Amino acid sequence: MLNPQRLFERLSALVQRLGFRAEWYLVFLAAVIGTLTGFGAVGFTKGLAAFEHFVVGLSRGNMVIGLLALPVVGMFLAGVLIVNFAPDAKGHGVPQVLKALISKGGVIKARIGAVKVVASILTVGSGGSAGTEGPIVQIGAVIGSVGGQWLRISREHMQTLVGCGAAAGISSVFNAPIAGVFFVLEILLRDFSLKTFTPIVVASVFSAVATQRLLGENTAIFTVDMNIHDYQFVWVELPSYILLGAVCGLVAVWFNKLLHKGEDLYDAWKVPALIKTVSGGVGVGLLGLGFVLLERNFFADLLGHGEVPAFYGNGYSTIHLLLDPNAYHLESGTQAMLLMTVLLIGLVLLKGVATTFTLASGGSGGVFAPSLFLGATTGAALGQLLESMGLIPAGSTPASYALVGMAAVVAGATHAPLTAILILFEMTRNIYVVLPIMLAAVIATAVAQIIERDSIYTFGLRRAGFTIGGARDLTVMRRVPVAACSLAPLPPEPIFASDPLSKLITLHAHHHVPDFVVVEQDSGKYIGMVTSADIRTALIDREAIPLLLVAEVMRTDLPTVHRDETLDTVMDKFARHDVASLAVVSPIDEHLPMAILTRAKVMQRYKEALEDS
Repeated sequence: MLNPQRLFERLSALVQRLGFRAEWYLVFLAAVIGTLTGFGAVGFTKGLAAFEHFVVGLSRGNMVIGLLALPVVGMFLAGVLIVNFAPDAKGHGVPQVLKALISKGGVIKARIGAVKVVASILTVGSGGSAGTEGPIVQIGAVIGSVGGQWLRISREHMQTLVGCGAAAGISSVFNAPIAGVFFVLEILLRDFSLKTFTPIVVASVFSAVATQRLLGENTAIFTVDMNIHDYQFVWVELPSYILLGAVCGLVAVWFNKLLHKGEDLYDAWKVPALIKTVSGGVGVGLLGLGFVLLERNFFADLLGHGEVPAFYGNGYSTIHLLLDPNAYHLESGTQAMLLMTVLLIGLVLLKGVATTFTLASGGSGGVFAPSLFLGATTGAALGQLLESMGLIPAGSTPASYALVGMAAVVAGATHAPLTAILILFEMTRNIYVVLPIMLAAVIATAVAQIIERDSIYTFGLRRAGFTIGGARDLTVMRRVPVAACSLAPLPPEPIFASDPLSKLITLHAHHHVPDFVVVEQDSGKYIGMVTSADIRTALIDREAIPLLLVAEVMRTDLPTVHRDETLDTVMDKFARHDVASLAVVSPIDEHLPMAILTRAKVMQRYKEALEDS
């Protein structure tokens, strides 16, 4: 049987004999991960397309079945898979990957990827309002993580391999290898060092190549069939695109808050998880029925007659239409333009609510595609209004505002303007659109960050107590476990709550121990600590010291530390409790203390890690 550890050792030795540094084996692993993710992404999108075709066939001729029953059934089946096999497969994927990187060192179970594939196909293919990029990012991350676990890669490099898989997913689904790289560096790892950058670039490139080879074409899976390639940005449109960026920033914040408010309401609803998921399908279905009835009576022929509501699924067909200048009925008069604008604004609201029903209730899908949809409809609506007021110069079109709006809402929702700019550029490959995209994306990000500090990916994680940062030092701290720090031994004899305080003063004088761990007398389990600050307070009244017991000055509110925790979480504990030492517990029994970790040793190890990086 093939031994993965021996294979890994041989690969490392071969790379070093070729003259590379030890960690350059990651480049070869990145190429494999990128290729496998490319294959997986194409299989996922092909499976989704086939399922959508099947669903449309079932619903043809029966509006109630197509618009209401199928979303309910699809989300119910997805809920059954998620609840019973992989709860982390629900939602939009990227926060789960971030959580694994922060708290688990990048370790993700293989079954999460398998369940994510099927659950997302069932959710999105049956009409659930979500995208494909979140599932593909999670699938790629699972491939990178499982490969790293199989080869027993260190925690530091495991995170890089997870990033390789995520970048490969974005690269494949949008045929956007540059955007895939910056998505990982800007959103997931927040680390632009060369050591991380190189393997992620390799994974992204190999994924794009594999995708192009399988599809036999060099076009994005989400193609933009543009008729505005001749468009050129002119300076008089600067105010219009600044306004668009600000409006899109507000839409992004609204979407962020709406989605997480929906999650809060569903979390507070004390019913079985499957009932929640089915209710989300019912909500989407009712919105779909209402939209079709209104469209037929008031908005006929404005956006064509699709077989499903415009906001169902990933919404790509509607985005394609809005990027076509011929879709705008500008020659039909003011009334048609006004109706079109009202319809577009309505689609913004419906898409946000439908996505909240889909994901907050427990469905599976991404938020990137809904953000693109919100941006396209917002930009098109604003472009229509500007056109009606004569504020768009000749040669321009609301379609260009729809395109720029896509980048702006993505940037505002993710707080990742570089990713938004690059992915829209790679989808259009039109250099003239880059200037307004850059301007609007930066404006949208600034507006969103002023109103809400967290992106759509980090909002829930921060509320759950996870430290979300963007600096290089935080990335370094996440890579270093407590076990890599110098730990102080416990005093030679245990400290009990019933001991006199004078015992600690004697131990401090002989062993120079500043802080003391207190344990139960019978079991030896941790119950608290006496810090040097507590002892100094007691020494103010020296006459009372012979009368005091350890229990009277002991602190029971201090947390313990595990050897596999990373320095970022440990420093957060030190900061919240304002102490100099914490107890490190045994990996076998988390109630048994085994050593003491000081804040000074954490800072020393952090400084060493910074110098090494």
